[in-house]
Amino acid sequence: MRTLRSAAPAGLGLLGLTIAAAQAPPATVKTALYEVRDGTRVDARTFAGWRTWRALACDRCHGEAQQGLVGPSLLQALKVLTPLEFQRTVSEGRQEKGMPSFGTNPRLGDNWEGLYAYLKGRAEGDIAAGPLTSLGESPAP
Repeated sequence: MRTLRSAAPAGLGLLGLTIAAAQAPPATVKTALYEVRDGTRVDARTFAGWRTWRALACDRCHGEAQQGLVGPSLLQALKVLTPLEFQRTVSEGRQEKGMPSFGTNPRLGDNWEGLYAYLKGRAEGDIAAGPLTSLGESPAP
């Protein structure tokens, strides 16, 4: 279940709220997988997943914004992959398609659920491309 909280003032009429919501993402999105504020501040597990994405250099094949390069777009793939399908894919790889196995990498073993949450949030459009901060940290100035 998704919970959305808009930063729009409460006094706006229905039409005003609809226009405001169409112009900017909600200030806070909370799902069973992740919490994100303002598109770039995420919960600790999702933040660890983003750091795993960067550490494993997944962008070399899947693109800096997960749009796909020699590997498929994860923005599309994560719309249909279940968590277990995702875990199997990253752990075992897809050798026939050129994707290596990351199953022996301890960073992935500790953070695959956070990586899934990060990529799912990107696929849903809730998490912005680019640098993130943890909700426990102060936002960058």
